[in-house]
Amino acid sequence: MRARGSMFQTLIDVILPVFLVIGSGYAATRVRVFTMDHIDGLMKFTQGFAIPCLLFHAMAKVDLQAGFDPRLLASFYAGATLCFVAGIIGARLLFRRDWEDAVAIGFACLFSNSVLLGLAITERAYGPENLTGNYAIIAFHSPFCYGVGITLMEVVRNRGQGGRHTARAVLRAMFRNALILGIGLGFVVNVSGLPLPGVVDDALSLITRAALPAALFALGGVLVQYRPEGDLRAIAFVCAVSLLLHPALVWTFGKGFGLPTDLFRSGVLNASMAPGFNAYIFANIYGRAKRVAASSVLIATAASIFTVWFWLGVLP
Repeated sequence: MRARGSMFQTLIDVILPVFLVIGSGYAATRVRVFTMDHIDGLMKFTQGFAIPCLLFHAMAKVDLQAGFDPRLLASFYAGATLCFVAGIIGARLLFRRDWEDAVAIGFACLFSNSVLLGLAITERAYGPENLTGNYAIIAFHSPFCYGVGITLMEVVRNRGQGGRHTARAVLRAMFRNALILGIGLGFVVNVSGLPLPGVVDDALSLITRAALPAALFALGGVLVQYRPEGDLRAIAFVCAVSLLLHPALVWTFGKGFGLPTDLFRSGVLNASMAPGFNAYIFANIYGRAKRVAASSVLIATAASIFTVWFWLGVLP
């Protein structure tokens, strides 16, 4: 584990590169090196192909049993679900958003950046031998969050159409979602025990190395057209739920369940991460609350420099 005195610089080293990639996309689009058509094409590449490949590759190789503890998953996902509910209620009652916007805002409160930031910060803080809890959370993260988010969004969009129509809409949306398909296929490969052919593994490695940087660059381009004016209160609300409420809930549940120290750290730290890029992907899929989602990812990531420092300071 690294000394506490060096952690602030460590956090900057981890988070600053993310801002530089996002800022590059913003600047390149702002000065018209890239047009919005270019950014939209990059979004389609990352959202429909590169990130699903990343999830498939990770899911096919992750050790599903390493660090698996029902108490950890219950602590993390109970907290995430309560934050999802808090986001929806806040969007409806405090900001008077319609139900579709409320679900998209709730999803931004639900989906923490467990891969890009969670893994890196936990490893730097506690060493690579303490990442088993992170991998257990990541294995279920996208299926759980997209399952909950897509189901409720389709229920809301198809209200009044009858239960059978809504169920068909949910299943159709789930099985048309490239991210869910990538995770599902990776899970099948993992459980079957069949190794990926070397040439396929190498090709996927090339694609996955481009997925996150390209997605972050595209997010920067998207931010050119979505400014936080008019949504500052909603954005601040999402940031507070994501950075403070979620880790506080996981802390409470983890202590109550008697989680081992390494899994407790992984749960709280993953919960304390800013909304992940998937928060914007979800909003973009449905065309709802995109400005709130995009700005929340950016602003919460900046604010997490200080909130993650706080959680690291109080963790055992």
